[in-house]
Amino acid sequence: MGFLETLFGRTKPVKSKSEQLFAMSTASITLQTKLDLQAAGAAGIVFRPVDSSYFREAEQELSGLLALSSKEDAVHVESQTDRFGFRWIILHDSEFEDLVATIHMVSLTLTEKGFGDQLLAAVFRLNQGDAGNRPVYWVYNYKRGSFYPFVPQGSGERRDNAAELHFSSVMDGELPIEKAPEHWYPLWGIPF
Repeated sequence: MGFLETLFGRTKPVKSKSEQLFAMSTASITLQTKLDLQAAGAAGIVFRPVDSSYFREAEQELSGLLALSSKEDAVHVESQTDRFGFRWIILHDSEFEDLVATIHMVSLTLTEKGFGDQLLAAVFRLNQGDAGNRPVYWVYNYKRGSFYPFVPQGSGERRDNAAELHFSSVMDGELPIEKAPEHWYPLWGIPF
């Protein structure tokens, strides 16, 4: 932190990092073979919308790009705002690599338009076969440039910490895993 930032109590927002996203494509084999996690055909990106004409223009351009992408790659795209006011772009595709590439394209587009700081997370849903297709989410935190598992458990807002720790230890080396579990934020109400 610089002198003026310290003096005035301000810090610069952390820049988002999207280059690590493609690690998920190559890690999908290990997720399937070692952890019995099957791609569920769904992923999403969540960001904080900004009330400005520039942001609306960026969203319109992004919508156009996603429409073109969905025609070429058969990616089904939808958008919604969650109960906390965050915007989700939700993607459905049977090809896991297409989901990863489309998520990367969305994050690059928002970053190029100057809204990279608004990116919160990319989320990939997998299903755990031996647990009756229980959802297991791999969350990519744009600010920290790392992944972590999020495993909701039962109804309500509970999570399976033991499974999360196991999954992260198996995938360490395959994915850039967040080393500090206190930064493994739960994303309750993931809309897919």
